[in-house]
Amino acid sequence: MTKTYTYTPMGVCARMFEITTEDGIIRNVTVYGGCHGNSQGVASLLVGMSVSEAISRLRGIDCHGKGTSCPDQLSYALEQAL
Repeated sequence: MTKTYTYTPMGVCARMFEITTEDGIIRNVTVYGGCHGNSQGVASLLVGMSVSEAISRLRGIDCHGKGTSCPDQLSYALEQAL
């Protein structure tokens, strides 16, 4: 079953994530705002990965001592997608 989720991150440059999953696999990630090149790169690497694997890889990544980052916030968005 294909599902699409939106998530508003907190404490980072990105304004919104849109994630499409199918049977626990990430099919598409779109990041609105943030560092365009980095966001595109992370989104591209996640396609085809299981949601649980992506969460474990992204959780806890910090950006300049903020206590979070776009990848970390993406892990929370993916957690909601489960």
